[in-house]
Amino acid sequence: MYLRNKKCLKPSIDFLSSHLDPIRCFSLWSMKKDPDLESALSRNRRWIVNNQIKNIILQYPNQAAPVKFLQKKFKTLDLQGKALNWVKKYPCCFEVYLKNDEYYCKLTKRMMSLVEEEESVKDMQGAVFAGRLAKLLMMSTNQRLNVMKINELKRNFGFPDDYLIRLVPNYPHMFRLVNYGGRRTSMEIELVSWDAHLAISAVEMNAQKQDTKPCFSCTLPPTWVKSWERFHEFNSSPYISPYSDPRGLVEGSKEMEKRTVGLVHELLSLTLWKKASITKLGHFRREFCLPEKLNVMLLKHPGIFYVSNKYQIYTVLLREAYTGSELIHKDPLVVVKDKFGELMQEGLHEYNRRHHLMNLEKKKKKGMLLLKPEKKDQSTDRIEQDDQGGDLGGIFDAEERKRFYKVLFADNNAP
Repeated sequence: MYLRNKKCLKPSIDFLSSHLDPIRCFSLWSMKKDPDLESALSRNRRWIVNNQIKNIILQYPNQAAPVKFLQKKFKTLDLQGKALNWVKKYPCCFEVYLKNDEYYCKLTKRMMSLVEEEESVKDMQGAVFAGRLAKLLMMSTNQRLNVMKINELKRNFGFPDDYLIRLVPNYPHMFRLVNYGGRRTSMEIELVSWDAHLAISAVEMNAQKQDTKPCFSCTLPPTWVKSWERFHEFNSSPYISPYSDPRGLVEGSKEMEKRTVGLVHELLSLTLWKKASITKLGHFRREFCLPEKLNVMLLKHPGIFYVSNKYQIYTVLLREAYTGSELIHKDPLVVVKDKFGELMQEGLHEYNRRHHLMNLEKKKKKGMLLLKPEKKDQSTDRIEQDDQGGDLGGIFDAEERKRFYKVLFADNNAP
């Protein structure tokens, strides 16, 4: 009953971890929401969906996919509704046409130009990808990782889909494919040689630049007094490199927790958007010596990590990598992908504008009095506005819509 009482104190993390299963613990615990970071996740989510649609179209013959085929893929994209309506929202990215009484979807010329630019960046970043993959292998206990597990996070790290062909054969002095289990699912990438220059974490690199001892940074507001106190206490002990051998550390000890925090920090530092799914990270529990209840450990360090359950997907972000909702340092691939996002937004604004004009025309035909809004709110420039719904397609903000409908229905009901 006390969990339902709003006046009672929240249960401690130690209580949750010892008395509740991980799924129940997830549902009860989440960090105080950060609007900026939630906005970054929302914007990134729409980019991910359209990027997957882009990849589906590119893999289809003649690079034109039937909309019916996209509809079948909607479930795997965790989307509801009609695929035709979705792609029409982004006319700058997707071109929809009718052929033999069937709708098809292909990429626009501007979108194809970005695809070519992205491929060019990937070609130039071969050495960067190789170093990133080597770092992952060097942090693992046996210096090798399962290919299927890497595939789950390959786009997080920016690896091309054909990284096994593009990277591994071109760097034989760094990697090799092995299959000690003999099964197709047991294929692994193994590190051939240890590179001491790569065994330097982002925390250690930053410390070298500032000529200080390596330690974590905290970006919480000053009002989070207790969280700051816990952070300083945790940060007071020596930093343990994620590239060090963990086999001498005792599971559950403070030293092991210190290394685990450093390892997750380093993993997120290697990703494009400095974020990852907690569930997918948990798949590497054995390889990276991660705790069984990784989510509980991350929640104990709100100054370093931000945990969100947006879209019912538990995601961890590296706080220090963001200022507001924007990444501080952007990978060249992220710069290209940002152009994709801008193209999405441009098309979305055009869709909303046309949708708005169509609805105005319908209202006029019905003889309903419409008043011109005084001012368009700047918040409509944000990509998060595209799913607000309503007859006006998200053109006005909430307050404007209230005033608009108040006048509309008042005049309509007048004798």
